[in-house]
Amino acid sequence: MTKSVRTMLKGGRVVDPVNGVDGSADVLIDQGRVTRVGPDLAIEPGIVVIDVPPGCVVCPGFIDMHVHLREPGHEHKETVATGVAAAVAGGFTAVACMPNTDPVNDDAGITRLILGKAAEAGLARVYPVGAVTKGQAGEQLAEIGELRAAGCVAVSDDGRPVASASVMRRALEYAAMFDMPVIDHCEDASLMGDGVAHEGHQAAVLGLRGVPAAAEEIVVARDVTLSGLTGSPVHIAHMSARGALRAVRSGKERGIRVSCEVTPHHFTLTDERLAGYDTNFKMNPPLRETADVEALLDGLRDGTIDCIATDHAPHHYDEKLVEFDRAPFGIVGLETAVSICLDRLVHAGQVSLSRLVELLAVNPARILGVPGGDLAAGALADVTVLAPELAVTVEAAAFRSLARNTPFDGWRLRGGVAATMIGGRTVYVNEAVAGASAFEQPA
Repeated sequence: MTKSVRTMLKGGRVVDPVNGVDGSADVLIDQGRVTRVGPDLAIEPGIVVIDVPPGCVVCPGFIDMHVHLREPGHEHKETVATGVAAAVAGGFTAVACMPNTDPVNDDAGITRLILGKAAEAGLARVYPVGAVTKGQAGEQLAEIGELRAAGCVAVSDDGRPVASASVMRRALEYAAMFDMPVIDHCEDASLMGDGVAHEGHQAAVLGLRGVPAAAEEIVVARDVTLSGLTGSPVHIAHMSARGALRAVRSGKERGIRVSCEVTPHHFTLTDERLAGYDTNFKMNPPLRETADVEALLDGLRDGTIDCIATDHAPHHYDEKLVEFDRAPFGIVGLETAVSICLDRLVHAGQVSLSRLVELLAVNPARILGVPGGDLAAGALADVTVLAPELAVTVEAAAFRSLARNTPFDGWRLRGGVAATMIGGRTVYVNEAVAGASAFEQPA
């Protein structure tokens, strides 16, 4: 990591959908902000030139709006420091961390602790998400105004759905007063019960207790309706079911302020992967059927889906080394997401590179109301540099994250991250990319 100076990223393909840029251009950075973008910019005295490696793409910094950093309370799984190290290695310049810590982030003091840990790490920007209700118990609203003042950008009871429609309505109305979206983990607990896999043929064959897609779809439909009633923004976390997508699409068509995200594992994997009882394929919501995956891909293509988020959920290795029923839900995703997106979406012809930048940078910044998402003059110089043709083999043992619980270990993918810059500083360089060492100059 190096000190910020006047720097020019020269000769790369710049993709900035907000400003209609997609082509060869230079990016001039001064005092941590973009000052100019254009072809063949003049190199003035004092400018440090970084020659962008051939074939690499310069994008606004990617933002993962759904991660679990586990600190405070579960530092054996992950810490803020290891989480942001994983983030920058995965090409993310910022992350929004969920409140299911111990104690729960329902208090301004916890928010400030998380931000202090992030400042000490000095890597990815961290945007805390506060709890909707005290203790995530679903009953009494947290002090949302105080959480906002302390630095929270949204509220969510992620992992513990807001079961009461009345509480959810009040949360939407109250959070909107502070320009904060409510992010909901949509799940009807009475339908989910003690299910561990998608209710369908595969679960029946394997003898696993099922979770019907309706458990998600019912609550998504409720939230869309409540958003329409209140006029307040709601964001649907880690959407997995085609019926949920239909509800979001219908809401958008009616002008309701609903947005949604999907994860790389939900648009890549199906419940057929459970055949070996590998607990690294156990997540919540569960992997669905092929028809659901196809619907999510449709939503990514047609614009219904706003964001791709990882739901990075680290666990200690021995927690996953138990029977499938007993293992915790969740996988890590910060260090695999970009390669999966490039391989399975861009190179597969599902979405353009510009659309991918919208999903990973533009829309997360817009929904959370945080800086970023473009490279306009004056914007923060948070930059993700992609190497779309890089051959990548996922190696869980080499993760910066403390956790290794990934279903993608050993996968060979096309495309990866060349470098990550935050406020004009180079915070990560991928030595596997030829020419990426140029980013190690003062930036």
